Amino acid sequence: MENENKMKTSGLFLLWADAAISLAEIMTGSLIGPLGLGKGIAVIIIGHVIGCLILAATGLIGYQKKTSALQSSRFAFGRFGSYLISILNIVQLIGWTSVMLIQCSSSVSDIFDQKSGSVCILTVIGLGILVAVWVLFASKGFQHINNIAVILLVALSLVILIMMIHNHQGALTKVAGPLSFGAALEFSIAMPLSWLPLISDYTMNAKSGKGAFWGSLIGYFAGSAFMYFIGLAASLFTNAADFTGVLVQLGVGVVGLVVVVLATVTTTYLDVYSAAMSVLNIAPKLSKQLLIILVSGVGTVVAIFFPMDHYQTFLYAIDSVFAPVFAVVLTDYFLLKGDHSHSVLNWRALVSAAVGTAVYYVFIQLDLPIGSTIPSMIIAFVLYLVLHALFERKPKALTE
Repeated sequence: MENENKMKTSGLFLLWADAAISLAEIMTGSLIGPLGLGKGIAVIIIGHVIGCLILAATGLIGYQKKTSALQSSRFAFGRFGSYLISILNIVQLIGWTSVMLIQCSSSVSDIFDQKSGSVCILTVIGLGILVAVWVLFASKGFQHINNIAVILLVALSLVILIMMIHNHQGALTKVAGPLSFGAALEFSIAMPLSWLPLISDYTMNAKSGKGAFWGSLIGYFAGSAFMYFIGLAASLFTNAADFTGVLVQLGVGVVGLVVVVLATVTTTYLDVYSAAMSVLNIAPKLSKQLLIILVSGVGTVVAIFFPMDHYQTFLYAIDSVFAPVFAVVLTDYFLLKGDHSHSVLNWRALVSAAVGTAVYYVFIQLDLPIGSTIPSMIIAFVLYLVLHALFERKPKALTE
């Protein structure tokens, strides 16, 4: 009976493809427009290969240890170290919840040509309630409906993509604005990395290690790369400021509304659920259902005030924090075979991750083609190995 509740590879594929199908992914893909079609596709593929490999490797830890994502971080950072990561993750997830609600509300208002501030606020509140209800039901066997929603969303998105290219005869427009290859690479890596603290919440219930790794990797890569390409195509073929503008141009209001609302709800439910799980890592006696309602409510309130003009800064912040943190987690688990879960704090891990974060912002200023994520992870990886070699306690030698 226990095995029947385990997630198959196909289930994980659908789950992570679903997580990738969102307006946020399309919006981020549209930011890559200044690179053009060829370089844009290249940066999407390279960034997603890097990000999804890191994501799937982290999920494999959750499967092998049967622990949630934040509990897995205890193996490298210790108990209080994992609490700090949990807090950062809660902030990130509330931020994503707010971003998703804002984008959906704005899109609904554009589709119905209702741009009143009060209408947008009411839409945000209504969507927040819908997300909370969805999450509560999804945790009680609602997953089959969620899988159907994924398939429907992929089909509708593909139809819209074909219509978009056909209606504009494949003619490309030049998107203005400076954007280097390295900066675009950061946008491409950002989305897979944003799910690092969440993935083991689901892979811990996988039927097999291969299913946990490949189902998550291929599912998220396929869904996210597809969404990025839709955003890139929207900016190059229609020169629209956002995807909603494309929907309005094509005159697919009702279909567009279905895509927008379903994509928002089915993706945001993962953010809300995992934020609740992050709180439980700190305070395990709290009610999961109450936390789901609380996180949804806080995300809804923040959405009313969140400044969307700082969206790119938000993406950089995610990369800068979680890339070096999980570089340390992966190094400690797969290479050093360490276990600091019974320690209060592994300061070597914390210092390595903090230095990696600082290095990230140095490389942003350098603006190299390699981007900032890879250098920050390499620095965190090397520093952690050095600190481990210098300061890790070694067993005393046997004496006669």
